[in-house]
Amino acid sequence: MTLPMSDPTAWATAMNNLGMAPLGIAGQPILPDFDPALGMMTGIPPITPMMPGLGIVPPPIPPDMPVVKEIIHCKSCTLFPPNPNLPPPATRERPPGCKTVFVGGLPENGTEQIIVEVFEQCGEIIAIRKSKKNFCHIRFAEEYMVDKALYLSGYRIRLGSSTDKKDTGRLHVDFAQARDDLYEWECKQRMLAREERHRRRMEEERLRPPSPPPVVHYSDHECSIVAEKLKDDSKFSEAVQTLLTWIERGEVNRRSANNFYSMIQSANSHVRRLVNEKAAHEKDMEEAKEKFKQALSGILIQFEQIVAVYHSASKQKAWDHFTKAQRKNISVWCKQAEEIRNIHNDELMGIRREEEMEMSDEEIEETTEKKETEESVSQAETLKEENDSLRWQLDAYRNEVELLKQEQGKAPREDDPNKEQQLKLLQQALQGMQQESCATRLCTSSQDSDYPLEKTLNSSPIKSEREALLVGIISTFLHVHPFGASIEYICSYLHRLDSKICTSDVECLMSRLQHTFRQEMTGVGASLEKRWKFCGFEGLKLT
Repeated sequence: MTLPMSDPTAWATAMNNLGMAPLGIAGQPILPDFDPALGMMTGIPPITPMMPGLGIVPPPIPPDMPVVKEIIHCKSCTLFPPNPNLPPPATRERPPGCKTVFVGGLPENGTEQIIVEVFEQCGEIIAIRKSKKNFCHIRFAEEYMVDKALYLSGYRIRLGSSTDKKDTGRLHVDFAQARDDLYEWECKQRMLAREERHRRRMEEERLRPPSPPPVVHYSDHECSIVAEKLKDDSKFSEAVQTLLTWIERGEVNRRSANNFYSMIQSANSHVRRLVNEKAAHEKDMEEAKEKFKQALSGILIQFEQIVAVYHSASKQKAWDHFTKAQRKNISVWCKQAEEIRNIHNDELMGIRREEEMEMSDEEIEETTEKKETEESVSQAETLKEENDSLRWQLDAYRNEVELLKQEQGKAPREDDPNKEQQLKLLQQALQGMQQESCATRLCTSSQDSDYPLEKTLNSSPIKSEREALLVGIISTFLHVHPFGASIEYICSYLHRLDSKICTSDVECLMSRLQHTFRQEMTGVGASLEKRWKFCGFEGLKLT
């Protein structure tokens, strides 16, 4: 290997590898800090990780430090480093979990023993597959050993001291893809995934809140314990959950019904307590609102005072004595204080507006309720007065009728037509009074239940003129069809007259008039059909 004399650094490196002091062309030393005792330059440490007995990974090399490979001596061969000025040998992309390397450029006379001798310094070799075409595949025990083997890529190998071409070669070491490596890598990834899932599951179980204890089954002893807990305010929620679970399980039977009723009664007794607690919390909230409103009003008063100070300082009497910077600061402070004051004022006005709206709603509700109650009371009083007067009249007429009957019993032989006429008139008056009293009772009951009497008396299946017209048209149509017609056929005829007629409305109208229209099933099997028939004349035929 010849090096140009114009490159002093490369020349010094080569002389240093030979253990000689580097000299220039004129004979003076190129590097004055050469240490002949160490046989190396002080500034360039040699990197020889493949020396016999050295089985560690080479340390990381700084990018600014030049890499110098040295000669490696083995028992049967010698490895010479490549030219440092040449670019590093190219390699393929590293497969996942790669433990196998491809070694090419072996000497023709190279044996498997020589390959083991060279590459066993990188680590434990598991298998070697040698080919007849001067290359082989080497599988190591660990992945990091592949990196050490790639360090030998580019070295020239020479068997012994022979210069024969068959005893020399240039090594090319590269990554190789093997199924065994991929399988082991996948197994390792699956194992790591399982460990990660287990770790996450343990973490979730650790962070998960503890599950509630299981509810015990019903027994007389447990029932007494739950009944005591239901009476205690602090243990009420736990006891009522147990009671709910027992009821949902179906523990209630004829023997335990009384115990469950007593527990339900105890649970009901807490309703008043909860209502009182809610009222107390609402009272606390109202007091807190009142305190907040008072504090906010006090803050607004102080803001008004501060703004008044700024405005008084802005008047000409005091403004002229301030400097330009002081005036600027005062004006900025005044704007900020006014903005904050306006925000707080809007907030206070909003609170007061909400209170006024609540008060107005309550007043409106109270006034409407008062009016309704007054009207109902007045109506009830008038109806009571009328009912009392009618009752008194009815009692009077009854007394008169009884007196007349007694007189008739005393003198049965005396036929007085006037008395009979009076008796008939009194009976008619009595019947009229009874009808009036019944009518007043119906009116009072309808007013109490908010249902008017007119709707109940004037209820009719035909509610409008349009429905009456439809009834006439349908009756004429069905009278022409004595065997009946389906609802679709009827509606198709009606759509010619009015396209807005709905089938459901027509069917509902016909079903209300049961004495006029009748629905029958005709046909057999799959030909079953519902048909409507006109039956309005059947009542006349019977009479």
